[in-house]
Amino acid sequence: MQNIEEIYKQYFTTVNKYLFCLTRNQDLSKELTQETFYRAVKKIDSFKGDCKISVWLCQIAKNLWYDELNKQKRTKPIEEDELKKIEARDDTENNIANKEEKMELYRRIQKLDKQTKEVVYLRLTGELSFKEIGDILNKSENWARVTFYRGKQKLKEVD
Repeated sequence: MQNIEEIYKQYFTTVNKYLFCLTRNQDLSKELTQETFYRAVKKIDSFKGDCKISVWLCQIAKNLWYDELNKQKRTKPIEEDELKKIEARDDTENNIANKEEKMELYRRIQKLDKQTKEVVYLRLTGELSFKEIGDILNKSENWARVTFYRGKQKLKEVD
């Protein structure tokens, strides 16, 4: 097994991206990422090796996010200002059109049910495989594929 410093260096970006997908808040995602690795250090002996370390870390991260939501007692929708921060700063005509398309996509994603939304975010912004998504959500790889496909179909539907 790798030492925790190597694990931190190797998986920090993955865990942080995952948490950003969930929180849509850069500061909160970094804070929860730090807490994820703190908890991982405390629980490293409980890691059985039956999944990838990245999946195990993302499961810890997801539980921390749920704890945070319970503290807040509310979920926070994506704010347009937050989405604009994600976008590139170049204002060429093509990029402006792309921004508008992305904003519309994010608006449509917000209308999906909770699980489908989570799968879509993990796949598109977290760039995780269907197997990893299934592992994180305690579902099968096939479930993640089907949920993503159905989510894409719903996104194509005209309001």
